[in-house]
Amino acid sequence: MDQRKDQWASKLGFILSSAGAAVGLGAIWKFPYMTGMNGGGAFFFIFILFTIIIGLPLLIAEFIIGRGAQKEAISAYQKLAPKSIFSFIGHWGVIGAFILMSFYSVVGGWVLIYSLLSIPGMVITDGTQYAELFASITGNPLLTIVGLALFIFINSFVISSGIKNGIEKYSKVLMPLLFIFFIIIVIRSVTFEGAMEGIQFFLQPDFSKLNGENILYALGQAFFSLAVGISVMVTYSSYLDKNVSLGSSAASVSIMNIFVSLLAGLAIFPIVFSFGLEPTEGPGLLFIVLPEAFAQMPFGELFLSLFLLLFLFAILTSSFSMLEIITAAVTEKKNVSRKSVAWIAGILVLVAGIPAALSSNVLADFHIFGKTVFDASDFLVSNIMLPAGCLFISIFIGFKMDKQLVRQEFSYGNNLSNGVFQTWYQLMRWVVPFTIIIVFLYSIGVI
Repeated sequence: MDQRKDQWASKLGFILSSAGAAVGLGAIWKFPYMTGMNGGGAFFFIFILFTIIIGLPLLIAEFIIGRGAQKEAISAYQKLAPKSIFSFIGHWGVIGAFILMSFYSVVGGWVLIYSLLSIPGMVITDGTQYAELFASITGNPLLTIVGLALFIFINSFVISSGIKNGIEKYSKVLMPLLFIFFIIIVIRSVTFEGAMEGIQFFLQPDFSKLNGENILYALGQAFFSLAVGISVMVTYSSYLDKNVSLGSSAASVSIMNIFVSLLAGLAIFPIVFSFGLEPTEGPGLLFIVLPEAFAQMPFGELFLSLFLLLFLFAILTSSFSMLEIITAAVTEKKNVSRKSVAWIAGILVLVAGIPAALSSNVLADFHIFGKTVFDASDFLVSNIMLPAGCLFISIFIGFKMDKQLVRQEFSYGNNLSNGVFQTWYQLMRWVVPFTIIIVFLYSIGVI
C-alpha cells in the first residue's frame, strides 16, 4: 500500500507523540484520584494487569489497522472492510474523541489558569483556602470559558502545523521536560516525613477493597490512559513508516504510560499522607490537596509551578491526538486545507465544551441521569465508549481484517517468531473481548 505524504520524521518522534497521546489527564489527573477513591495499591495492580494483557494488545491492533490501511480512522475501516458494518468503528472513534476533548479541554483550561496564577505566586498565599480558590475559579463562568478557549487555541495552532512541524516537533520537547520535572517532584515528595504511609497506600495492594465497580474503573482507566478505543492510535500509526516495529513501539508507549502513572502516584500520595490530607478528594485532588501541601513546604511556590507546568505539558500532548483524529478525518474525506479544518474543529469543540465548562457554575443544577454535563460526558466516554470501542476493534482485527495483512504489519521491523504473533492474535480474538464483556456484565450486576 502507498505511504502517506505526511509522515513521522523518526521512530522516536512517533513513540514520544504516541506516549504523549496516552500520558495526560489519564495518568496525571485522573489516575491519582481514581486510585485514591478505588482502593489504592489494589487498583494500581489491576490497572497494570489490564494495561499489559488488554491495553497493550489493543494498542498493537490500532497500530496495525492504521499503518495497514495508511488512512485516518474513518477511511481505515472503510478501506480494510468495505461495505461492511465494521466501517462504523471509525465514526465511533471520531465522535468519542470529539466528546472526550470537549470536557477534557475544560480541565485543560483549569490547569492553564492555575499555571498562569502560580507563576507570580498568586495560588500559594497566606490564608488561602484552596477549596474556595478552586471553587472560585471553576465557579466563574467567564474564567472557565476563557481558559477553555485558550487551551483549544493552543491545540488548533499545533494541529494546523501538521505532523512533523506540529505534533512531533512539540512532543519531542514537551515529553522529555515532563519526565525531568516529574522526577524532581517525586524526589521532593518521597523525602517528606510520613511519606512512607502514602507509598504503602499506593504500592501495597489490599484486594479486600476491590469490587466489580472498582475493576470496571481500572479497565476504563487502562483504556483512557493508553488512548485506545477511539482509534486515535489508528490515525497516528497511519503516518508511520513500514520499517518500524509496531510491537516494540506499543510496548514502549505502554511502559512509559505505566511509568508516568507510577511517578504520579509517588508524587502525590506521599505528600497527601505526609500532611494528613485525604486521598479520596476526587477530581479536585490536584487543585485542592496539592497546593495545600506545597504551601507547607520550603520553595512550595516553585514546586507547585513546576508541577502545574508539567501537568499542562502532559495534557497538551494528549489533547493533540484528539484534535488530530477529527482534523485528519475531515481533511482526507473532503480534501480541504488542514489549517482551516483544525481551526474550525477547534471552534466546534469550544462550542461543545461550553456546557461542560458551565457544569460547575451556571449549569450546576442541570443533570443527565443524575450527573452534571461534565461528569456525564466523562462517564459516557470512559465507561461506555472506550470499552465498547475496544470490543469492536478486537472483533474487527480478530475476525474481519485480512489475517495475512495483520501478520504482515505485525512482522514488519522485527524478527519475532510465528508463535509470538499467534499468541497476540488469539489474545485479540478471545481473551480481550471476553474480558471486556465479563468485566462490564460483572460491574452492572448481571454476573
